[in-house]
Amino acid sequence: MIRAIGLVEFNSIAKGIEAADIMFKAAQVEPLVCRTVCPGKYVVLVWGDVAAVQSSVKAGINQGSASVVDEFVLPNVHPSVIPAINGTAQVKEIRALGIIETFSLASLIVAADTAVKAAEVDLLEIRLGLAIGGKSFVTLTGDVGAVKTSVSTGAATAAEKGLLVNQIVIPSPHPNLKSHLY
Repeated sequence: MIRAIGLVEFNSIAKGIEAADIMFKAAQVEPLVCRTVCPGKYVVLVWGDVAAVQSSVKAGINQGSASVVDEFVLPNVHPSVIPAINGTAQVKEIRALGIIETFSLASLIVAADTAVKAAEVDLLEIRLGLAIGGKSFVTLTGDVGAVKTSVSTGAATAAEKGLLVNQIVIPSPHPNLKSHLY
């Protein structure tokens, strides 16, 4: 069971790779995502015990300094966040559809975690900045009221940092759309 995750997002690929090395050397953490993303950024997402993740992220921030775009540590990450990032979420039925879109990967993961903790919803996917101009988005489903609460609460966390692009709730998505959401 993953207890904590932490992410550092860099605007320099070279600096991101260097910082990733430092992050892995600073604490006993495991990589979840360590790769380039659009537009020419590098992201390091790690997991482990809370103290280890905090130490690793701090080391990455220190090493990356001016190249750091965004970062976070989530000590009690919701269990559905990792499958949504990995594209392995298991959702039986799409009811109302919620979407939160942000300018940064870090702000989106925090928004998704906040959203899924705010109401009874299922995360469909967390798409992290690959081939979408560096933006990120989460799709989630549930009853209309739960999706509205969830999207509003999650989007507020990204809006606080000035990184929210948009938030949408579709009460009854068309079947043709549903088949293209996974």
